Amino acid sequence: MRWIFLGLCVVVLLGFAIPEPRTIPVDNASSADWNKDTFWYEPWGTSGVHKGIDIFAQKGTSVLSSTHQLIIYQGQKPKGGNIVLALGPKWRLHYYAHLDSIDIDGITLLSKGAKIGTVGSTGNAQGKAPHLHYSIVSLFPYFWLADESTQGAKKAYYLNPISYLSAAD
Repeated sequence: MRWIFLGLCVVVLLGFAIPEPRTIPVDNASSADWNKDTFWYEPWGTSGVHKGIDIFAQKGTSVLSSTHQLIIYQGQKPKGGNIVLALGPKWRLHYYAHLDSIDIDGITLLSKGAKIGTVGSTGNAQGKAPHLHYSIVSLFPYFWLADESTQGAKKAYYLNPISYLSAAD
């Protein structure tokens, strides 16, 4: 039993040691393509607060892997429309939503900048300007990020994509 626990600890630590090169997940996008005030903006529909950012682009623009990632889910959800969920370094889930198309299939290992799909307006974004909704969720909490805002305890898990992308190449 001790060896199993030790093995799990090694796997977890290795997950934090994997390098995390970053890129903005929409081809040719810059910080001018999102509103810096929308992370944790409220009120935001049925979810209460906006737990990510919307990166605006023309429909059909390539959506790229923001770092090295393992794609663990692709499909459709009522709010997100066509979505992709990926596990990246540091045990972070990267959520890509409102895609017009998904260009990968099954569990796939991608390098930074690999094409995932294209920008769209599916799910609850129908009728709105095409954009990528991008969220980052840590599987391990950053307790110091929690605050007293609406749903502020969830900030320990939902990381601000703007801070993350500011380190992108």
